[in-house]
Amino acid sequence: MEKQRVDMFMMTYGKYFPEEKIFYIREQLERMDDNKWSMLSSLQLKDPLTALFLSIFVGELGVDRFWLGDTGMGIGKLLTCGGAWIWFIIDIFMIQNATREKNYQKLMTIL
Repeated sequence: MEKQRVDMFMMTYGKYFPEEKIFYIREQLERMDDNKWSMLSSLQLKDPLTALFLSIFVGELGVDRFWLGDTGMGIGKLLTCGGAWIWFIIDIFMIQNATREKNYQKLMTIL
């Protein structure tokens, strides 16, 4: 039963985490208590693809960073028009990894 739960979680949410940390996450989930599984169901993870679309279409206004929870960076991008478009362009390539890392940090608070 435990292995099936872990497999289902990883199939559903594996794309939301950094690829290099998937093995570690799987190990931690296999050792996790039953009462923590209910906490996992309430965990709200951000989709990296949504972050990419936000970054492409409204990233120069910092909406992608506000959505991710990086309020300071969102304000910085908003006030500088995406850092004179340089920050905006860099974020298009980096936002998915930042989203996966944020999701990983959220998961680690439970594990």
